[in-house]
Amino acid sequence: MRAFKAVGGDPVFIKRGKGCRIVDEDGNEYIDYVGSWGPLILGHAHPQVVKAVKRVAGSGMSFGAPTELEITLARMVAEAMPSMEMVRFVSSGTEATMSALRLARAFTGRDKIMKFAGCYHGHSDGLLVKAGSGATTLGLPDSLGVPKGYAQNTLIARYNDLGSVRELFARHHDVAAVIIEPVAANMGVILPQSGFLEDLRDLARSFGALLIFDEVITGFRLAYGGAQELFGIKPDLTCLGKIIGGGLPVGAYGGRADIMKLVSPSGPVYQAGTLSGNPLAMTAGIETLRLLSRPDVYPQLEQKASRLQSGITAAVGKAGVDLQVSRSGSILTVFFTAEPVFDYESAKKADTKLFGRFFRSLLDEGIYWPPSQFEAAFVSLAHEDEDIDLTIAAVQKALTGL
Repeated sequence: MRAFKAVGGDPVFIKRGKGCRIVDEDGNEYIDYVGSWGPLILGHAHPQVVKAVKRVAGSGMSFGAPTELEITLARMVAEAMPSMEMVRFVSSGTEATMSALRLARAFTGRDKIMKFAGCYHGHSDGLLVKAGSGATTLGLPDSLGVPKGYAQNTLIARYNDLGSVRELFARHHDVAAVIIEPVAANMGVILPQSGFLEDLRDLARSFGALLIFDEVITGFRLAYGGAQELFGIKPDLTCLGKIIGGGLPVGAYGGRADIMKLVSPSGPVYQAGTLSGNPLAMTAGIETLRLLSRPDVYPQLEQKASRLQSGITAAVGKAGVDLQVSRSGSILTVFFTAEPVFDYESAKKADTKLFGRFFRSLLDEGIYWPPSQFEAAFVSLAHEDEDIDLTIAAVQKALTGL
């Protein structure tokens, strides 16, 4: 995606960012809706976060030993998401999901994992089967270099299709865990249909499998307590990343204490990382969550994102272009298709060539939209009404040009 392979042209090299604006190496300024693919919910270079990171950096950037900062952030995460009774920090979302699946296999004594077509859970071998995100963007839903043995233990269900889940459970009695993005955001933003997540929770429990919520994107984005707060569902394990690092590399996985106690050094499931829980990432995360915990934050985000969605929808009506606007909280996707989008197959029907023209037109107007039909655009607290209105005007011009 960074290479602009799906949208054409040369990639933009970024020099600096402030608030919702970024400037490239040629001095061009853009209103940014990528936000480092989600972490920068406060905007670029938030002064409180920058100040705190600078202060901590002066005392040492990594120790490979426990720090109080880890405990502080872990407590904040656990308070926001009560399902995470114990938390282990890592350095990326890929590490978080990979480690959670290893843990699920150890806890259940089973080998197979069920995922959903189009959901992306990082680039570990067992999860690169019908993955979303960059794999779908490049037309490579299955990656080369993954041994067949890994793929054989990965079962693929259809998002928003409980029948496909029941069918797999009926055929396979050794499913350790079902992992899902509660709101899909790596095949574009796709919302769960009414009752889907609730019934999935019940199905996993009835078949003795763990339910893992991959909230790397949705965690602290859709609500302070993530999608599990929004939908009122308690997963067995949760994977986090992005926002809890405030823009620095981070990941975390956690859940029920009886499961997490199997992780070393408490138990026999090994996982370690030199930079896990480093002071810089912990500090950026702590300051970010402190700011997000204010009661006015998520209503503000909803107002901004709703304004953008309404403006784009109105522009679509004026231009007469086949386009669907899908949004959950402060993440959204515009799908260039006349049909509703509710799963991987319907998402793939979107016109990627038309999206590429749309993207380049927005870029010419100073709007940095995600360079992929199958990614989410992120609204931040730094986006003001003026920025959103300029974006809507640029969208109107782009759609009229199409």
